[in-house]
Amino acid sequence: MSDIITTRFAPSPTGYMHIGNLRTALYSYLLAKSQNGRFILRIEDTDQVRFVEGATDVIIDTLKMTGIDYDEGPGVGGENGPYVQSERKDIYGKYAEQLIKSGHAYYCFCSSERLQSLHDENGLGGYDRHCRDLPQEEIEKNLAAGVPYVIRQKIPLEGTTSYVDEIYGEVAIENADMQDQILMKADGYPTYNFAHVVDDYLMHVTHVVRGNEYLTSTPKYCLLYDAFGWERPKYVHLPLLMGKGEDGKISKLSKRHGAVSFQDLVNEGYLPQAITNYIALLGWCPKETNQEMFTMDELKREFSLDGISKSPAVFDYEKLKWFNSEYIKALPDDEYNSRALPVLEEICAPEVDKVKLAGLLHSRIATFGEIPERVEFVTKRLPMDTELYVSKKNKTTAESCKAVLVDCLPLLEAADSWDNDTLFAILKDYAAEKELKAGAVMWAIRIAVARLGITPGGATELMEVLGREESLARIRLAIDEI
Repeated sequence: MSDIITTRFAPSPTGYMHIGNLRTALYSYLLAKSQNGRFILRIEDTDQVRFVEGATDVIIDTLKMTGIDYDEGPGVGGENGPYVQSERKDIYGKYAEQLIKSGHAYYCFCSSERLQSLHDENGLGGYDRHCRDLPQEEIEKNLAAGVPYVIRQKIPLEGTTSYVDEIYGEVAIENADMQDQILMKADGYPTYNFAHVVDDYLMHVTHVVRGNEYLTSTPKYCLLYDAFGWERPKYVHLPLLMGKGEDGKISKLSKRHGAVSFQDLVNEGYLPQAITNYIALLGWCPKETNQEMFTMDELKREFSLDGISKSPAVFDYEKLKWFNSEYIKALPDDEYNSRALPVLEEICAPEVDKVKLAGLLHSRIATFGEIPERVEFVTKRLPMDTELYVSKKNKTTAESCKAVLVDCLPLLEAADSWDNDTLFAILKDYAAEKELKAGAVMWAIRIAVARLGITPGGATELMEVLGREESLARIRLAIDEI
């Protein structure tokens, strides 16, 4: 086996990129790059029934967005290609025939009706090895007659098969508990169970990283390596990824917990780098630091297998929101505005100062998907609750606020400029002249124009955002309402 560590990510193009699949890709990538190794992308599309048009592009785009750059694969090439299994169809037959000749596989001519009859009403049951020991004469007769067949692996009937997983240690399975799995289907395509073993060998993969749902099926793959006389790769099975339901119960992560695909999260306003950072910590933690925020280069330096836990990891959407809010705060203004302004342009009136509004939100949102709800007080006049005018800190009441609004309305109407500094100076001078707390004056104006208790910005900032006409109209409306 190669001295250079080589890992791969081999997804099936069946739709979106599940968070669990993305974590597998990330850990596989980090394992290779932490040791200056190679990372391969291979598309396993031999299951044509589940194939979804465009899903390969989704996979490639997702890896690109998360910063997972592969050394070999579709669009990149490499000496071990092609990297789409359907394009490698002609490779697998000769290896399957080799296993038949060595006694590690056999032709199975059972019809689909016969196979179906072996299962109960719940679909449970297994193959009875009916064709395992057919006479050679019958096999040749069926082949000559063109009887459809599959090729099955001949699992030993006695003993155990074991391997050492890099995370879970030794795993041993009784051979009698394993099925004679199909290696080549009747349509000439290999099954995943066979193709990935052949491909991993031919592509010099040294470490196979995948979810621990494959923990107990790996002995079957080990038997294939042994049958060919190939050196087994090292196996790294990752802990389960769980989700927490509204009732607090923990179960395997699924759509009932919320968005479970990378694209869904991006569509909800999460940043790819925040998603990647958070997913890196779902089952792994650095050994030498308590650091949580990592760039991809930092993850490459810090990642090691001994930091992977055996225990299931729980996907916490609130924790992801925190990560995302920190990443949003750190975005340069131009990059932040390129994401926030299109949303504001779509939902805000022309007179609203979208750039100023975006600036007020920069440090106050957890996702870009929150923006419409956070600026609802700008896009429409919310119902007024006069209790909002009451502030113990500023010692205000609805009546005292009304007096402020009545006094300040003509001052604001006469303002020669409608910017934050000018508006602030007008209100501050008024407060000094009336010997009022500046906070009490600002409170009255802010509630009148926002019609909301908690806002992303103060009174004069919000007036600047809303514009002269809307701000004055809201103040007049507030006076009438109190």
